[in-house]
Amino acid sequence: MNSMVEAGNSAGGRVASGRRGILPALGLFFLAPIVAEFLLGDMPISMLGLLAILAPVYGGGALLIRETVRRTGRGWASILVLGLAYGILEEAFLDQTLFNPDFLGLHLHLLEPAFLPALGIGAWWTIFVLTLHTVWSISVSIALAEALVPDRAETPWLGGVGLAVVALFFALAATAMALNFIRQDAHHFVASRSQFAWSAIACVALIVIALSLPRRMPELADGTVPSPWVLGFATFISGMIFLFAPQRWAWGAVGIYVLLDIFWIATILRWSARRAWDGRHRLALAGGAAMAYGVHAFVQTPAVGAVNPVTRIGNAVFACLALCVIGLGARRITMLDRIE
Repeated sequence: MNSMVEAGNSAGGRVASGRRGILPALGLFFLAPIVAEFLLGDMPISMLGLLAILAPVYGGGALLIRETVRRTGRGWASILVLGLAYGILEEAFLDQTLFNPDFLGLHLHLLEPAFLPALGIGAWWTIFVLTLHTVWSISVSIALAEALVPDRAETPWLGGVGLAVVALFFALAATAMALNFIRQDAHHFVASRSQFAWSAIACVALIVIALSLPRRMPELADGTVPSPWVLGFATFISGMIFLFAPQRWAWGAVGIYVLLDIFWIATILRWSARRAWDGRHRLALAGGAAMAYGVHAFVQTPAVGAVNPVTRIGNAVFACLALCVIGLGARRITMLDRIE
């Protein structure tokens, strides 16, 4: 009888664990495209139906990166490197904005500022959009989703079958997106073979680097770190500077982007190696960056659709949603700290 009870408890535990894993995974699956496109303001709330294809691409990519990193016991350095690989995959292969001089015939002039003729790319757009994907589309989305389940923040959420399903959806949606962009483009633009080849080499190299990083962090050191409030505010201000640096500044904007990227990478590497660093600080980083997106949306002209009252109401809705996620994440991290 006791063995039957124990077996039942074990099975119930596995079911509960599975549910706890599936729900966070679904949350990240839909949170990533909302952050990447709707919170930023690139897509209006009236286009929410596009989540049907955006979620498998953004959410699927974020899930594949997170699960790979957590399954191999690696950390945020690997997530950032894989996020950069994801950015190159999307912008070089799926929509080809890194190389297309007139994306979808919208006359955005993305490649003109700080143009590099030898590579056929614009330094301004390349650094800008790859940072958006690395930081916001992937890292911020993962950090926010993990903050909602702090007790499972560093464990896998999906089993082998679930991961295979996500990979399949990602591959199918990515292929459909790439073909759709080529079809919709005014000139049916396709990058050169050399551009595709070097982009593929960069993606593979980044994946190898990410999976070669140490599985465990070195022993944590003593030292102070800023309060989560200070850190979140600093991240918010940095995000605003990054997002609002004028395109016309060209190489000046590139310099700002590079300095901000280097500063935060070096600073986070230093602070995260200290014992005082915890989940509240990770949430503060993600929350500050997310709110910079939320504010930027109110001056952003959507890539699809027009600016109207519904669009601005949608901007407010997504900003409030981000605030709710941040607040709930902070509460759950605090509750877990009290229990421990």
